[in-house]
Order: sequence, then C-alpha cells, then structure tokens
Amino acid sequence: MLGEVWPRRHPLTGSELLDEAPRKRGLITALVVLAVVALVAMSALVASANSRDPYVNSSLEKVGDQEHGSKLFLINCAGCHGIAAQGVVGPNLHGVSQRKNDPALIQQVISGKTPPMPSFQPDPQSMADLLAYLHELQ
Repeated sequence: MLGEVWPRRHPLTGSELLDEAPRKRGLITALVVLAVVALVAMSALVASANSRDPYVNSSLEKVGDQEHGSKLFLINCAGCHGIAAQGVVGPNLHGVSQRKNDPALIQQVISGKTPPMPSFQPDPQSMADLLAYLHELQ
C-alpha cells in the first residue's frame, strides 16, 4: 500500500509481520526443482531397466515379420483391440508406435499392467513380429 512502512504490525497482537512472498517463491522453486529431478531420475531408471532386460533386448534385436505379427494379433489381441485394431474393450492401436517406443510397447504387452489386459510373453521372434505389425498400424 502507498505510504506503508515496514515492519508492519499485526492489528490484534501487535507483533511484527514479515513479508512472506520471497519465502513462498523460494519454496515453490525448490519444489519444482525437486519434481524435475525426480522425473529425470525415474526416466533414467525406467530406460536403464528396459535396456537391461534380456527379453526386451532379444526382441529388439530380431527383424519382425509383419504378416506373422498380424496373425499373432488376430489370435491373441483382436478379442479386445478389434480385428482391425480399432479398439473395443482395449484401446485403438492405430498410431500406437508413434505414442510409445518399442521397449514401452513390449513392457505393456508382457506386463499386463493395465487391466483387463492379461500379461502375454511370446518368444522374442514373435514379439518382434507383433511389433512389426503394430508399426504398420497408422
């Protein structure tokens, strides 16, 4: 306020009031920095876990056959994701390979972390074939 002199006093107690704004800004800044550090650490942990998983590495080393992947999809996935991967109970999978990278797709398939999706771990070649099929879905 205009003409206000510091330190101000509390109207009832007469105790000195401190300007809390700089302290709040510092606390908010510290919390944001902490959140960013935690996010970076978690991302690095997930990336290193995926890179150390022998199944994921083995699947990524294989060259996938899109036609065989299509057949695997029809047998194992179409009941929930639809014959054309358009989504029924499970989500539409068109463009999924642009939304998730291959290690994340593999983890999604083998973990079944999003119910009602069951965990499913085909041999590494079959997983590579399934990935090839998913890459074709635009």
